[in-house]
Amino acid sequence: MSTVINWSPREVFIWLEKKGHSKYASLLSEDHCIDGRALLLINESDLKSPPLSINVLGDIKRLMLDIRQLKVENRQTLLQLGFDPISLLTKPMCSPHVYGTQFRPDPFNYYDDIHMNHGSDVTAASSHSSEFEEDRRLKPEIWKALIAMGYLFTVTWITAFVMVIVHDRVPDMKKYPPLPDIFLDNVPYIPWAFHMCELTGTVLCFVWLTVLVFHKHRFILLRRFFALSGTVFLLRCITMIITSLSVPGTHLECTPRKKPSFLDDGNFLGEMVYKMQQAYVIWRGAGMSIQGVRTCGDYMFSGHTVALTMLNFFITEYTPRDIYLLHTFSWLLNMFGIFFILSGHEHYSIDVFIAFYITSRLFLYYHTLANNQALSNNVDSCRTRIWFPLFSFFESSCCCMVPNEYESLTEIAENLACSTYNNYLVIKSAIKTQILLLRALPSNQTAQISSTSLAGTNVIGSRTPNVLNNKKDE
Repeated sequence: MSTVINWSPREVFIWLEKKGHSKYASLLSEDHCIDGRALLLINESDLKSPPLSINVLGDIKRLMLDIRQLKVENRQTLLQLGFDPISLLTKPMCSPHVYGTQFRPDPFNYYDDIHMNHGSDVTAASSHSSEFEEDRRLKPEIWKALIAMGYLFTVTWITAFVMVIVHDRVPDMKKYPPLPDIFLDNVPYIPWAFHMCELTGTVLCFVWLTVLVFHKHRFILLRRFFALSGTVFLLRCITMIITSLSVPGTHLECTPRKKPSFLDDGNFLGEMVYKMQQAYVIWRGAGMSIQGVRTCGDYMFSGHTVALTMLNFFITEYTPRDIYLLHTFSWLLNMFGIFFILSGHEHYSIDVFIAFYITSRLFLYYHTLANNQALSNNVDSCRTRIWFPLFSFFESSCCCMVPNEYESLTEIAENLACSTYNNYLVIKSAIKTQILLLRALPSNQTAQISSTSLAGTNVIGSRTPNVLNNKKDE
């Protein structure tokens, strides 16, 4: 059968018979011309009242249960086709000045007629939805994106420092030769392969930045990318420092760095400063060989595979499903990048496999939790706060799927201008409020406050700085 939104009355007749409602199949599909769109809009009030007037309560309940289940089963299809699950209207373009959507892919919407009275219709459900519009709007929460960026920044520094440590602990190549590996033993070493891997990663990075620039909910995407990337690389720090594997390729020159002559064995502080300098070199070059960074010992697991996979999954998740060419291109770059890593004999096959598995699973787990928060119960929420504290913090106000909506350059400029103007109005209003409060005070008290402010700051200026200082003193 075709998509439910395109069902004809005949297809509705077949569906009703299949679900065991054959005695109402003719009434609905033939007598009243109920097609797929009309079927999804039926509620209990329609079934009880004329012209249908079904009098058997059990039949009404069972029929409504199957209709609700049909809505849930076709949820994703309706969203991808651009239909609102409540009104089944085509999803319009939202105002560029609002960081939200008029129609929300929120699982709560599919159960509105369960939580509300059974006599409610689509209009009531829509008004119920708009009643909580502010609470359920997808807000950018820029401050959370900045915290997530700080988290990733800290993790990258830790990673760079750990890479310095594991490089000095790399096993002697003469004493510990490369381990047996199915791929490395059968594929010859390609000198330029690892550089090609980093070039494919650079292309994916540019594509992802382009998506971020035009995506309407860019700050939500940013904080998710920072949080997931930081978590995976933090886990990589642990696996790197726990076990040091032997060098995978004989072409690699892996020997511990020679310490400067002024660093004797007892100079702990000087040694830490030296390692921090080496870590800064790695951090500045993002650990990439095309930036002149060469390290050994950081094998379990592959950081390059993590970056490629994370970029690929974010690109395919936050671009429209019908852009098959872009998604195919992204997956090809991901797979070819992994192939180039192995062809350059820079990592064992198990390093790459584990990196891909951990990155993809963590991405999928995170987004599954984020997209189904409205359906989780108290036990699930408590468990999530314990095992995924970062998720609970970053996604606390995001209770639905993030729609793939985009803005033009003009809309982006308008949003930026409006945001700047709104901030200006807020600051101006706050200053005016303080001035009015000061004017309402007795003159002697105002003079006392002003003299106190001037004595504390040693600044003689206009009334506005005095107002701000008075606010601070209060």
